[in-house]
Amino acid sequence: MKYVQWFKGLGIEDVPEVGGKNASLGEMYQNLTEEGVRVPNGFAVTASAYKYVLDANKAWDKLHAELDDFDPDDVKELQARGKRCRKIIYSCSIPEDLQEEIRRGYAALKDEYDDTVSLAVRSSATAEDSPEASFAGQNDTYLNIASEEALIDAYKRCLASNFTDRSIHYKFDNHFDYYKVYLSVVVMKMVRSDEGASGVMFSLDTETGFRDVVFINGTWGLGENVVQGTIDPDSFYVHKPTYTQGFRTVLKRRLGKKELKMIFTGTLNLDNIAVEYTKNIETPAEERTRFCITDKDVMVLADYAIKVENHYSKKAGFHKPMDMEWAKDGEDGHLYMVQARPETVESQKKGAILEMYHLKKRGTILTTGRAVGTKIGRGKAHYIPFADRLSEFQPGEVLVADTTTPDWEPVMKTAAAIVTNRGGRTCHAAIVSRELGIPAIVGTDNATEKLADGREVTVSCAEGETGYVYDGMLDFEIIRTDLSALPKTKTEIMMNLGNPDLAFSLSSLPVDGIGLARMEFIINEYIKAHPMALKHPEKVDEETRTELEKISEAYGSMEDFFVKTLSEGVATIAAAVYPKPCVVRMSDFKSNEYATLLGGKFFEPEEDNPMIGFRGAARYSNPAYEEGFALECAAMKRVRDTMGFTNVILMIPFCRRVEEGEQVIDTMAKYGLRRGENGLKIYVMCEIPNNVILIDGFSKIFDGFSIGSNDLTQLTLGVDRDSEIVSFDYDERDPGVLQMIKLAVEGCRRNHRHSGICGQAPSDYPEVAEYLVRLGIDSISLNPDSVLKTIQDVVKLEKNI
Repeated sequence: MKYVQWFKGLGIEDVPEVGGKNASLGEMYQNLTEEGVRVPNGFAVTASAYKYVLDANKAWDKLHAELDDFDPDDVKELQARGKRCRKIIYSCSIPEDLQEEIRRGYAALKDEYDDTVSLAVRSSATAEDSPEASFAGQNDTYLNIASEEALIDAYKRCLASNFTDRSIHYKFDNHFDYYKVYLSVVVMKMVRSDEGASGVMFSLDTETGFRDVVFINGTWGLGENVVQGTIDPDSFYVHKPTYTQGFRTVLKRRLGKKELKMIFTGTLNLDNIAVEYTKNIETPAEERTRFCITDKDVMVLADYAIKVENHYSKKAGFHKPMDMEWAKDGEDGHLYMVQARPETVESQKKGAILEMYHLKKRGTILTTGRAVGTKIGRGKAHYIPFADRLSEFQPGEVLVADTTTPDWEPVMKTAAAIVTNRGGRTCHAAIVSRELGIPAIVGTDNATEKLADGREVTVSCAEGETGYVYDGMLDFEIIRTDLSALPKTKTEIMMNLGNPDLAFSLSSLPVDGIGLARMEFIINEYIKAHPMALKHPEKVDEETRTELEKISEAYGSMEDFFVKTLSEGVATIAAAVYPKPCVVRMSDFKSNEYATLLGGKFFEPEEDNPMIGFRGAARYSNPAYEEGFALECAAMKRVRDTMGFTNVILMIPFCRRVEEGEQVIDTMAKYGLRRGENGLKIYVMCEIPNNVILIDGFSKIFDGFSIGSNDLTQLTLGVDRDSEIVSFDYDERDPGVLQMIKLAVEGCRRNHRHSGICGQAPSDYPEVAEYLVRLGIDSISLNPDSVLKTIQDVVKLEKNI
């Protein structure tokens, strides 16, 4: 056939003739089917056919008359001319010989599958999926096509979509010739995801460029809602290095609201094929409260993503992260790859310049959502309800909308920031914002209500996965560091981190690992419930029990919710530095802090001085908390043994006596965490004077020490660090405190144990960091914002020493 080419004969080198989508589907069908990657069969109607249609209908001159002399930045003019261009193409008649080839292709797909097979008809531009421009969502797709008449009509509509407003402007922005970007069309077996699930995935983290993960978004029904940003999807991460070692677990997950579900209407109206063939229904409550795919499905998708990335990277001769679309067929239960293209933002960043945005002060929070990128923007809010109001938007304003479509791209590129009610991190608004380098927050639910027109706001995406819109124009700074100029220090420089949402964005910091990962943040922010309440819901009141059931409803049980959520939070932090060490401290809430957790008041005593009360090691084998500690141990055993993060070192806080330490070691072994087994090291916090005085005894049962300068200062000087009245007496630089630190470091060296510090002192006081380096401490763990400066200081200091 002259104008039809089957996937089995296509490869990535065929982009000029069949466009990016077809070439990639052919590449996967030819090379990855045997590796177990499922790709539905189909064929390309070539770019030559597009030229043939326009030549036969003498359409070129009419298009030149519309596009040769106009300014695409004039939104009204763009809309008018785009509409006329699409009419020119749609008015073309398709030559009979071309129609016959398309019909023959359809007949062959019926022979391969069966007579009831329905089709997906998708645009594939010849400049699509180039490294610099994704062409995401610029052209049209038609699904569930099930007759020859509908197939020919959908083909023609795809050709016309080469001149959507967004596509015209996108070509202009990316310096493509309007007349040289030809349109090929994909005709492939339809995956019945309307009865299953579908979504988008990337072989890196889209916001930070962290390359060790596969990031998957998904929802019930057709994937268009994920791409358009009309819903908040489920999301999953899989860690590639541990996956390739044979571990099969989700790194972290987030249950999306999945408000709508796109299905087929069952009828096709040829007068309005673009609208009538699908419809959105409200997602049933039962589906909203559970994940759209199983953990087993997530592993299959991760396998596909890794194989696709490896194949394209090998073919290119360099690492090539990929942006992919997948669909789960509700009829046969299988997962299919339906698109793969190069990721075009993070993978294009060159050089070793680390750019970090830092808000100098925070203001009143107006709304929050999912952060896109890691930048900060500010300006006057401007709500645009409909596309026909886009011409009112002024450059430098903050664009506020319910959701955006690719038609809005000409205006989006002039915005200081973008905030939407709906959408996830792989919707069009997110993709376009990322390409343009503009901070965006999607899925706020209420931005259009909270952000009044003309109100001055600051949009911050520099604080992890949650994006914040603050009242007022806040000051911020951009810190740029050339990492290639940073030499290695002899003293290990590590960082303190408790928030898993920040882990990937901080993974590019040149640290030797994580010296303190705090469990409390994950329990407080993600779990929100007391471990004993989840273990014994029968001991709390009915209102609390209902709340416990609600927060854990997507999981097998309340205990499963605690273990999975805690293990995935810790594993995410460990993944950021893998395979470097990550020291995880077991929970160290005081009783008054534990009591504020959901159900906590039913299990916690009231103490006059909780700072030196029922906390740390004292709790772990005590009948009042041992079952809660058992859940912590189950989570940490899962992190190391099931998820593969053997770089995790566990650390015991506030251990008053050697005998107490021995008791904790025995309790951990009882719950499957045996020191030395599978390389498990157990450290202890050195934060009580007795830890220093009896360091030889503690060294017999622990593998290392991390000096907690906050508590050590408090207990050496006898100062309550929470009291403002005596705050003048609290100083980590006091000679007595420094002497305690000196004795601890010398004790570690004498007993051949690791010595580190994770307290606040070296982050706040450069002279303390200098003192520690001169002592010969093994590692200094700092707050992330102190890391780069301290490395530079330590390098100079070590040279002098």
